[in-house]
Amino acid sequence: MTIKIKEVLNDYKDEIIELARELVKIKSYSGGEEKIVRFISKKMTELGYDEVIIDTMGNVVGRIGYGDKKIMFDSHIDTVEVLDENEWDLPPFGGEIVNGRLYGRGSVDMKSGAAASIYAGVIAKKMGLDTEKSVYVSCTVFEEDCDGENLKHLFKEVDLKPEFFVTCEPSDNKIVTGHKGKAQISIKTHGVSAHGSAPEKGRNAIYEMSEIIQRVERTNNDLMKMDGPKRTLVMSRISSTSVSLNAVPSECEVYLDRRMIVGETEETIKDEMDRIVEGKDASWEIGTINRKSWTGRDIEYQPFHLAWEIGFDTELLQACTKAYEKTFDKKPEFDYWDFSTNAVTPVNMGIPSIGFGPGVYKLAHCRNENCETEKIVDACAFYSTLIYML
Repeated sequence: MTIKIKEVLNDYKDEIIELARELVKIKSYSGGEEKIVRFISKKMTELGYDEVIIDTMGNVVGRIGYGDKKIMFDSHIDTVEVLDENEWDLPPFGGEIVNGRLYGRGSVDMKSGAAASIYAGVIAKKMGLDTEKSVYVSCTVFEEDCDGENLKHLFKEVDLKPEFFVTCEPSDNKIVTGHKGKAQISIKTHGVSAHGSAPEKGRNAIYEMSEIIQRVERTNNDLMKMDGPKRTLVMSRISSTSVSLNAVPSECEVYLDRRMIVGETEETIKDEMDRIVEGKDASWEIGTINRKSWTGRDIEYQPFHLAWEIGFDTELLQACTKAYEKTFDKKPEFDYWDFSTNAVTPVNMGIPSIGFGPGVYKLAHCRNENCETEKIVDACAFYSTLIYML
């Protein structure tokens, strides 16, 4: 069967790469994904998907098959913005292929994975791999700011809970067994406003924050010295509030990004933040993010997700191992991501999840972002074989 998969795949090789090119050409910043969503919906219909749905948040999901066993492949199709277009060697939305590499914003993160997964569904139907199975391929929105909120909404609206979940985030075609947790936290210090000519009558919230800044830096240094996987704490933004530029600030706010490892909990973060603000006129909270999807739907995102890792004795990971060996004729390579993905939602729902996708993730969000076209086709082969193995 795996030999036949490769034979059928060969007929679609050029189409897979062309779809990846077409997706890269469509600018789809977070919140502006309507054009690419409608393009994908039309493409899935043309390719013979049994059902294609665009939900009220703007995600698109296609289904192949009518079986009880549900397997899902997910790719977000929003990208970060390009702020340095003149510095790129090739146009970021040109979809050009040079020396076997597809260049452009989203080529790694993660339109190549989307193209590979869409055609895995086509191959599954062509070969009858969807018998007694339903293969879902989702292309989701606003992941860059609100990872997992898209799937949380999609699952609820279409009443879907797959048995197995694959996020097609870039892994250089290695099997990813999990990723670190994430907590994004706001700390505010509180002062008393006064005129700039009489600062002694007020209390400067920026000065109140100064020691907290030093505590954050020391905490990160301590975390970096700990044994085992790396934990980090980064201060990514600072701002202040005052009635004018001639006034003592009454509030100062910093935003922190904390990456967690397996075993760290909500209590871990609470204790850490309490120590950082201890003795200061300050408060902290998870930094709620509010966005609006391209459909006009309000999104409220609580950026707190624990780290996770799938066990090697699980049905999904064993099937991935076999699929990898059949696809690449060698023992699988494994990885573990530092960053967070849409997988946080299925993991929290108890759905076995793994990551696998074309592209070197260190190139994501970078100038001259690019992905090997051969890896895109190989990813499709792996996805198709995995459907068979499950």
